[in-house]
Amino acid sequence: MQKKFNFLSYLVLLVFLCSNARAQMTLKNPILPGFYPDPAICRVGADYYMVTSTFVYFPGIPVFHSKDLKNWKQIGSAIDRTSQMDFMGEQISRGLFAPAINYNKGTFYITCTDIDNGGNFIITAQSPSGPWSDPIYIKEARGIDPSLFFDGDKAFILYNSDPPENKSLYSGHRTVRMYELNLSNLKVVGSEKILVNGGVDISKKPVWIEAPHIYKRNGFYYLMAAEGGTSVNHSEVILRSNDVWGPYIPYEKNPILTQRHLDPKRKNPISSVGHADLVDGPDGNTYAVFLGVRPYEGDFYNTGRETFIAPVKWIDNWPVINPDHEEVQYEYQVSWNEEKHKDQLPLSGNFDFKFPFKDSLNTQFLFLRTHNPSWYSFKENKNALTVKLLPETILGKGNPAFIGRRQQHLVSSASTEMSFSTKKSNEKSGMVIFQNENHFYYLCKSYENGKNVIQLFKGSPTSEKMDLLKQMELPGAQKSVYLKISSEKDLYSFWFGLKENEWKLLADQVDGKYLSTVVAKGFVGSLYGIYATSEGQKTENKAIYKWFGYSGNDSTYE
Repeated sequence: MQKKFNFLSYLVLLVFLCSNARAQMTLKNPILPGFYPDPAICRVGADYYMVTSTFVYFPGIPVFHSKDLKNWKQIGSAIDRTSQMDFMGEQISRGLFAPAINYNKGTFYITCTDIDNGGNFIITAQSPSGPWSDPIYIKEARGIDPSLFFDGDKAFILYNSDPPENKSLYSGHRTVRMYELNLSNLKVVGSEKILVNGGVDISKKPVWIEAPHIYKRNGFYYLMAAEGGTSVNHSEVILRSNDVWGPYIPYEKNPILTQRHLDPKRKNPISSVGHADLVDGPDGNTYAVFLGVRPYEGDFYNTGRETFIAPVKWIDNWPVINPDHEEVQYEYQVSWNEEKHKDQLPLSGNFDFKFPFKDSLNTQFLFLRTHNPSWYSFKENKNALTVKLLPETILGKGNPAFIGRRQQHLVSSASTEMSFSTKKSNEKSGMVIFQNENHFYYLCKSYENGKNVIQLFKGSPTSEKMDLLKQMELPGAQKSVYLKISSEKDLYSFWFGLKENEWKLLADQVDGKYLSTVVAKGFVGSLYGIYATSEGQKTENKAIYKWFGYSGNDSTYE
């Protein structure tokens, strides 16, 4: 009887210990790989919502949802109607800069900058999935990177702005400024005040103090901002005050996050980190989301600025990001349960998918500058996307017949099945790996000298025309063709086939550095896309796409 009692006691104890054991999960960086820069985050109950920049891509400002900070699902886009805005006539890296998301008393707020049209604005929604309101522009808040701070019944808007009296002491001299905000009409109240001039130490000529956020904790107001510019010198700094209006005193051990002091030749570097936002995790501890990049050599990267996460420790009442490591890690262990989303295309980790064009596009697909449903259709051909050839080209600043999806891995590929026939050399349809109006590669089917051909073009930084790199004749009057573009860090290869998975190489290991941010400049990353054009001439011709496939496999995700 005693042995039975001991055995039962052991079982009870074991069940108790197991039921109270802390769950373990691995956060893998980047949590949003590919061109998802300038993250901002808010928590509402057990739910997390995050937004990132989109520049001139449409729809703009994706809104993501998660319950575990690891698995994210895009639940909508804040700018999804042309009545809100469009970006016609603007270069790729203009448009929407650095959104921030907040929640207060039943309402969600997104602040952002439409850099060439109206400046800083606010949109609101009752649900983070939308619909979001038309923008209300805050004309008095001149600058970029606005965010909101709520303190009791009061609200404030802060932002990056001009130096005092608009007189720069050095290149990159900026300020952080703030207004009180009337939430009933979203108008500023009272006078503007400069909270930070230049940066944490103006004697050292700090540049680009931007992306400010204010948090309240333990009686202090904390002002966090990026400093150093969104490249290899990027960093995050922190200041605090006893009053929301300041004065703000900088932390003596700033910056609280940077990788600029590390060896650029280190293995699998994560660099250019900054532009952070703080949030409390499911375990009650603080975490930071921020942008960073994964260069494959030096400062060369094609995947754009991505979203990363790291733990935060409060040391002497100061937040320090990634305090236990010199390098931002690809993995962090956390103590809560994983909660995956159902029925969505994957967003992180290594993955592959084949998206059939049946009746709609997934939220991960993007247009250039605006949305015009007149040039594509899911109804004209069953289980296919029919695309009209437009005179507009991707070299211009309009809305060409382009639909793209981000390259999210250094080692990746995209493919499609296309049916297209033409007797004109100006009519082309195919796939593109696109960074901006001048930096892209275009794999297409066309017609030259009485023959059907597969062609590879390269964008030109000094010309309004593409450069033909390679051409190969297609047999007979073949209408259907398979196309594939693959990347291996700085090398891209281009393939075609007359049957699925029977690939013929058109061009091998083409220079991919041409698509890198270092070469192409700007703030975006590369997109794989489908693209059809008649190059300035009107036509009734169309191309039919059956599906879009993507595969990504990076060693850091294994």
